[in-house]
Amino acid sequence: MQYARAWAAERGLQLDESLSLRDEGLSAFHQRHVTQGALGVFLKAVDDGRIAPGSVLVVEGLDRLSRAEPIQAQAQLAQIINAGITVVTASDGREYNRERLKAQPMDLVYSLLVMIRAHEESDTKSKRVKAAIRRQCEGWQAGTFRGVIRNGADPFWVRWDGNAWELIPERVEAVLFALARYREGMGAKRLHELMVHRGFDLEGWGFRAAQLYRVVRLVGLKGAKRISVDGVEYLLEGYYPALMSADEFDELQDLSGQRHRRRGKGSIPGIITGIGLAWCGYCGLSVCAMNQKGKVDEAGRLRDTYRRMLCSSAQVGNPCAANSTSVAPLERAVMAYCSDQMNLQRLHEPAVQGQDLRQRVIGIRRRVEDLERQLARVTDALLAGESEGAAPLAFVRKARELEAQIQEGQVELQQAERELAGAATRQTPADAQRWAALASAVEAQDVDARDRVRQLMMDTFERIVIYMKGLIPAEGRAKHLDVLLISKAGQRRWMRIDRKTGVWTAGTDRLQN
Repeated sequence: MQYARAWAAERGLQLDESLSLRDEGLSAFHQRHVTQGALGVFLKAVDDGRIAPGSVLVVEGLDRLSRAEPIQAQAQLAQIINAGITVVTASDGREYNRERLKAQPMDLVYSLLVMIRAHEESDTKSKRVKAAIRRQCEGWQAGTFRGVIRNGADPFWVRWDGNAWELIPERVEAVLFALARYREGMGAKRLHELMVHRGFDLEGWGFRAAQLYRVVRLVGLKGAKRISVDGVEYLLEGYYPALMSADEFDELQDLSGQRHRRRGKGSIPGIITGIGLAWCGYCGLSVCAMNQKGKVDEAGRLRDTYRRMLCSSAQVGNPCAANSTSVAPLERAVMAYCSDQMNLQRLHEPAVQGQDLRQRVIGIRRRVEDLERQLARVTDALLAGESEGAAPLAFVRKARELEAQIQEGQVELQQAERELAGAATRQTPADAQRWAALASAVEAQDVDARDRVRQLMMDTFERIVIYMKGLIPAEGRAKHLDVLLISKAGQRRWMRIDRKTGVWTAGTDRLQN
């Protein structure tokens, strides 16, 4: 800044200190000062013509402007100069503009040499740092190193006391509280509001609502740290104090992967729509919720007329026999059916057999997901090979082998889910009073109760197929809607529901796969 002031004063120019660019902590080697920092804003302003020709940009040195590959660094310098702007380097007093480079072409060569040196220095430093981190990770996995590895962010609920990592009690309490509510089905926005109401200092920790979905996937919960170095993944077990066991973490990941937690913009969580269960019986597309602004009843609840569901075909302009209808009668009927007929899996803690089956289901799902990722990589390689000529036969064979393994895994997963659902139905019948209280809270549009029932529905049903105008579409306004409930155990049950009252009658056939 002192040099810039003196340089401007000598030439009778005005120094615009409002345009001082400080990209502290942003790498010029990785170009983060361009993609995330002030220099990127400046270059965009140059492109847009907001920096007038004849202006002067003073930099500490060309290595501050860029440490990227020389050809890229020189292109950035040329972008500025071609806009009629002079670049002045305070480290050596050189000036770069079109007139001077035309008169002294060797200055262009000099600038290139400076950029080559800057890039090589940063590249060498980067390689040394990565090699050190790699040695530390390998040492940790071998049990020969137990120090701090400075790579990536650490969980906000731990701190380093100089000798070891220790838990921060008030933050651990907040994380465990959040995870418990997440397992019950509560969404991030409502959970954040509840935690603020409970007095957790989320603002002081920089914890925002959307971060919940990132926290539930952090391996730091089970005490591990994941580090990636040049595409090589290292999982360091036992790096932090654990908040849960490995089995509990796996179950949390399985829950997170199965949640289908998109809610849309409605303030009343749907217990059937918005969780990947509801499908149109006519066209096969999903059925979504549509909470409209409208009148409330004496208890302050949104009237049934304004809580609707519709086939998503309407949103993409496809013709379908379905139309929108109130979702409240369907919710009322399914709640009554569950209350009378079955024990939802999570209403009671599962027995030991159920726990074993659940772990088996989680293991199979993880294996299938891993196979699908492998197939995706092989498919990418096949596509790349086809663009260059014939794809290697080994890739084709590997793809077919993976497809067969995925199909076998999916069949095994379906069978395991059925066994798990069957184990749940053989347990103690649901407490009628407890379920009645939950159903009453759902009817009262209690958010916490509806969040919990959402999870119960996802644990119990594979699919809910809805015929909004009856199995055979009625002309005009239908008096009832037909619904096919398909459980995780493969059981199927038809219901006919009065579209006004929600009173239901079951079909006479109970079909099983």
